[in-house]
Amino acid sequence: MTVSTLKELVPEGVIAPGDPDWDDARRFHTGIGEPTVVVRASTVDDVRAALRYASAERLDVMVRSGGHSAWGTIPGGLTLDLAALSDVAVDGELVRVGGGASWGHVAGILAEHGLGISSGDTKSVGVGGLTLGGGIGWMVRAWGLAADQLVGAQVVTARGDVVEASGRSHPDLMWALRGGGGNFGVVTRFDFRAHPLPGVVFATLGIAGDSRALIRTLRDMMPTAPRELTLTFAHVPPMDPSAPPGAAITACWIGEDVAAARAALAPLLALDGVTETALEATAYPDILMEMPAMDPDQALPGFIGGNTLVHDLSDEVIDRLVSFREAHDASVIFLRSLGGAYGDVAQDDTPFPARDATWFAMAGAFDIPGLLDDSRVQIQAEWDAIAALGQALYGNFTPSTDSSLVTRMYPPGSMARLAAIKREWDPQNLFNRCHNVLPA
Repeated sequence: MTVSTLKELVPEGVIAPGDPDWDDARRFHTGIGEPTVVVRASTVDDVRAALRYASAERLDVMVRSGGHSAWGTIPGGLTLDLAALSDVAVDGELVRVGGGASWGHVAGILAEHGLGISSGDTKSVGVGGLTLGGGIGWMVRAWGLAADQLVGAQVVTARGDVVEASGRSHPDLMWALRGGGGNFGVVTRFDFRAHPLPGVVFATLGIAGDSRALIRTLRDMMPTAPRELTLTFAHVPPMDPSAPPGAAITACWIGEDVAAARAALAPLLALDGVTETALEATAYPDILMEMPAMDPDQALPGFIGGNTLVHDLSDEVIDRLVSFREAHDASVIFLRSLGGAYGDVAQDDTPFPARDATWFAMAGAFDIPGLLDDSRVQIQAEWDAIAALGQALYGNFTPSTDSSLVTRMYPPGSMARLAAIKREWDPQNLFNRCHNVLPA
């Protein structure tokens, strides 16, 4: 099959080098890729044609919805752009979402129905990548992961077949989709069970002074905090485009009861050095961040560090995180509370690791030439010491295409089961532009 034949099968959806839309088509959120061909699918049949072409030509497939992952940096292959498949249909609390939708788009439509799904923190993040990787969001303590709210999916397989996966139909495939990444097919429709959500209370607390005592208070208060409350701690440098510089807590309370939210945050508000910057009821879509698009004339810096799911936010973990931030000017640390509904799910019920983790932790330094030239090895060693205190790696916050990292994302039993399911649905490993599980 030739590219010209593919263009006949997918009219106006195939873009190859030299075509007028080539530069735009190969752009993703943080860069410009160098694929062999791009297919902008507007129907399920377009997806089927693209996969059959890729299989015949032995092209790896990189599926793009929001385009926030690093996999677009790898040259070659077929980029399958699902952005046009973004319809959202609401049937009571069952919500059917196209595989190319973004979370900002979905949250806006659900808000009109008084509903919500625990999703990503950023409007432009794709539903597909976040859900397939698990999806730690603002309602993780009340509703679990985005993947925990997934009840069905329409999948186009490596052979170009269309299957419906659920707890009753292809249950092994459904299990794999709830956190096993993009290894098993192209999900063209996600079926979620949404939750009533009239609004949220969102709070921002400023922090001055040493953060250690404050983080210990977070650790001690969250196990008994109402599940309506999920919060983050972040300390970022002035150059981080995603947040104001300095240390801060942001918190989301499900519902519009400002007094209840303030009561839940009372142990923090009572601490010296903590100030209430904002605490008000608002619509859930309004708390999702706008992430600036990549500037093609200014490459993003590298990142030395990583993330881990932590069972116990011990004094040692806290001290190592804060010391890391203190030691490196261009560094960031981030914590997100877990527990609650996240931990209600049995470990074997989904591939997602560390269901007994109570915190998600991330730390890293921005690799700016001239600033970190003599300290990269030391910074990596400091992060490795922090990671050794955690349980597992969260793939969605891993800006690396190192294929070996997948072994740190799943327990051994889950990894073996994923490999067996991969063998059934993608024995040729067509879908390897992801945290790749090799066929058993």
